[in-house]
Amino acid sequence: MKINKQTYQKYAKQRAPSSPLFKDMFFAFLIGGLICAFAEGIYNLYLYLKIDETTVRTLVPVTLVFIATLLTGIGVFDSIAKYAGAGTLVPITGFANAVVAPALDDKSEGLVMGVGAKMFTIAGPVIVYGVIASVIYGVIYWISGVIS
Repeated sequence: MKINKQTYQKYAKQRAPSSPLFKDMFFAFLIGGLICAFAEGIYNLYLYLKIDETTVRTLVPVTLVFIATLLTGIGVFDSIAKYAGAGTLVPITGFANAVVAPALDDKSEGLVMGVGAKMFTIAGPVIVYGVIASVIYGVIYWISGVIS
């Protein structure tokens, strides 16, 4: 019996559990907003500690990466992501999780073939296409400056 793509998609749609869209969007917005508010709080804390603003702009992302990495390592980030969904994909924290999670999953295979080889399994394409997009944007920006 041969099943075509259309028949399979209809079958899969019938079998898949429905997602509570409003609830998912609410929690994504809430948790994503809390992550951003937390980052703003860290920013203000560093300024309060009399650290110059240029350094603070570096320290805040580094702090967020450290916290997201730590939470991924101890298994808390995944629990948050269950409720927040896309809200945990606030770029810097989502990127840290995307690098650490596959590395932790394959650490039993060793530092080179496990952690090193699997670290960028998820984040690698993001880096590649992000660099390509930035180069294209830079060329367009340069051309628009030359033409004006």
